[in-house]
Amino acid sequence: MKKAILLASLFSAFSFYAQDDVAIKSQVADAINELRDFISIPNDALNPDDIDRNINWLKRKFGERGFNTAVLETENLPLFFAALPMNTEKPTVLIYMHLDGQSIDPTKWDQPDPYEVVLKAPEGDGFKTISWEELNDDINYDWRLFGRSTSDDKSPIVMLLNTIDLFKNEGKEIPFNVKVILDSEEEKSSKPLPKAVKEYRDLLEADFLMIVDGPVHASEKPTVVYGCRGITTLSLTTYGPIKPQHSGHYGNYAPNPGFQLAQLLATMKDKDGKVLIPGYYDGINIDESTLNILKSVPDSDEAIAEKLQFKTSEKVGSFYQEALQYPSLNIRGLGSGWVGAKARTIVPESATAELDLRLVVESDGTRLKKLVKDHIAKQGYKVLDHEPSKEERMQFDKIVHVREGSVTDAFRTSMGNPYGVFITKTMKETFGEDVIQIRTMGGTVPIAPFINELKIPAFIVPTVNPDNNQHSPNENVKIGQLAYGIKMFYGVLSTPME
Repeated sequence: MKKAILLASLFSAFSFYAQDDVAIKSQVADAINELRDFISIPNDALNPDDIDRNINWLKRKFGERGFNTAVLETENLPLFFAALPMNTEKPTVLIYMHLDGQSIDPTKWDQPDPYEVVLKAPEGDGFKTISWEELNDDINYDWRLFGRSTSDDKSPIVMLLNTIDLFKNEGKEIPFNVKVILDSEEEKSSKPLPKAVKEYRDLLEADFLMIVDGPVHASEKPTVVYGCRGITTLSLTTYGPIKPQHSGHYGNYAPNPGFQLAQLLATMKDKDGKVLIPGYYDGINIDESTLNILKSVPDSDEAIAEKLQFKTSEKVGSFYQEALQYPSLNIRGLGSGWVGAKARTIVPESATAELDLRLVVESDGTRLKKLVKDHIAKQGYKVLDHEPSKEERMQFDKIVHVREGSVTDAFRTSMGNPYGVFITKTMKETFGEDVIQIRTMGGTVPIAPFINELKIPAFIVPTVNPDNNQHSPNENVKIGQLAYGIKMFYGVLSTPME
């Protein structure tokens, strides 16, 4: 009997995968139309009305697929929650995605309206716009859809919705309870999330968490990520004269805040890019087995250097994946006086450096910020948490005003976790090739509150193309990635846990 059941199961799986290209391609056509509709609703997290309109769309679309939905109020913008009817005998997967997008500057886009999807085909080193009428039944998977949030992160939401359609069309039961939580402030650090997860803990309870956000590996092979770096920020301002002064009259006399800041920043790293602040890398130990895992990722340091057009990389790690295992100290912006055509012959009144500190599991963001501030003080600067008063300016030779950002923690799940093994094995069977497993990715997803509060393992399963221009003008998703995402969701959600 067991043998008969097994054979029936194998035949069913073979039957689907033998015809899945046809079934999925048909579903992709629906997904394109649905994504165009979804993108047409602006989703700037800075505009609460945008978020409300997106949530109304989501309530309707998830409701049509049989989900029970709820709007979860937070200290700021709400979260959107959806769940299929529960069965206590099934394991529960919680799927995290986000509905908000980065702000846009329409003048930087190669299309009139970033919220109106444009269809383009590859041409030379770029893309040419083509008519929607050319999108017939034989869909070209190399064509792309251009528009804000086509890749980050509306297309994964549409992929999931259309996967549910496949299950409904086949009359097939999903062997999981499926819960979905959609963030509306991911692009602005998700500050309400920790408190909201605590408040809605019972509703969000699950066995494991899948984060569907970001691009697959640069090789475009199936990818599972077991962790991501966290982030915090510091803004440092040094001071010269109270107002900009003529450099002819006061150069060589009034202290120049730009030079002060440059000298200060230069004390923080050596010529190879390693942070010199004592204790910055404490707690990090990469053993041989971990090193082998990192080396298994098919990166090419030469290709990365060629793409980014630099000769020699920094030496925090001996190769790209190893570098991601350490906290970073990055200057993300510098400003003082005027530059370019607006440059003036002045001694500036101040200079500012914006820093971001990417965090790993072993590092604590609050501790690292303190290490940086202590280092600044040891260089002879008075560290203030406010603009200096006249009395303070007259009392101290060198002043730095430090403004601190909030901390988003890193997370990392063991690569031997049973749910991770299940996801990886299922994806390998679904796509017929080895899955790239990444221990820690460089970017940040605000997932730590789920892990810390719900005590569940988490895995990032990216679905979009690596060259998608997320956060930038001309953001896009390759049509083939819509098929990839639907196939990934179907493979994972249709496979019972052993």
